[in-house]
Amino acid sequence: MKPAVLEVMRMNRVCRMVLVTSVGSFILVIFYFQIMRRNPFGMDICCRKGSRSPLQELYNPTRLSNTAILHQIRRDQVTDTCRANSVSSRKRRVLTPNDLKHLVVDEDHEMIYCYVPKVACTNWKRVMMVLTGRGKYSDPMEIPANEAHVSSNLKTLNQYSIPEINHRLKNYMKFLFVREPFERLVSAYRNKFTQKYNTSFHKRYGTKIVRRQRKNATQEALRKGDDVKFEEFVAYLIDPHTQREEPFNEHWQTVYSLCHPCHIHYDLIGKYETLEEDSNYILQLAGVGNYLKFPTYAKSTRTTDEMTTEFFQNISSEHQTQLYEVYKLDFLMFNYSVPSYLKLE
Repeated sequence: MKPAVLEVMRMNRVCRMVLVTSVGSFILVIFYFQIMRRNPFGMDICCRKGSRSPLQELYNPTRLSNTAILHQIRRDQVTDTCRANSVSSRKRRVLTPNDLKHLVVDEDHEMIYCYVPKVACTNWKRVMMVLTGRGKYSDPMEIPANEAHVSSNLKTLNQYSIPEINHRLKNYMKFLFVREPFERLVSAYRNKFTQKYNTSFHKRYGTKIVRRQRKNATQEALRKGDDVKFEEFVAYLIDPHTQREEPFNEHWQTVYSLCHPCHIHYDLIGKYETLEEDSNYILQLAGVGNYLKFPTYAKSTRTTDEMTTEFFQNISSEHQTQLYEVYKLDFLMFNYSVPSYLKLE
């Protein structure tokens, strides 16, 4: 075979090899970017790095910060309120499994989160799904809101045995988020009783409220329960018959009754008013703060203090006083002042 022909054949083989290598490299690059798009930090965020647990990080005396001091003040406020109102762990009643159903457990990061509806709990559940999902999720905001509330997606403390519960309460970092009680209440009312899509709430609670609190209610209102007034909602909450019949719905139940802070020692108490800072501090303690941030976005429909003031304008001073008594422990425990718009008797 002539040298020129051999040279051409060698060149063809080289070209084919270069082409195959280039195509292979291109596929690898595409695959890499697909992975990076799913998890841009290139690591499994379910797994904590470092030898210290969040609880050890929080109480590490060498890392005492202004934020740590702030949370100590918040813890002390809860303790003092419990003692002042004769409700403390020393006089502890036995917590039932039903008492623990709001405490979400993250085994990988040794954390327990007590979720309180209307206090950013959808986004915190999304974050907990990312933390416990073992790589299934990387961006909290990619998780649909309704999926975040599917109970099987997160494990709660009531699913453990008593020894397992006690171990986790002692050794895991426990946190919750709170909000000004009446602002949270107005937020719950607006969401559950003024939105036409919440027909299940209208049927279960709206019809009951209309039947009890509205004189000369129409048959349509009694059947649908979709036009509950805030004044009627307040009257329903302060009616002694209401809680004798059944516990409050979680959306307007007190934080004291949902999370039992006088019986469970919470290491961190975040506030809705400082949501972003408190949330990212918790994620930093968990060892994931460098690549997972708490999702924040401007929500134009958010219930504000000014909006809450307007809702209470038509509530009588008698009913305001009775309602304050219902939520008084939440006000005191989490250091919220009596609202200036209240006309207490």
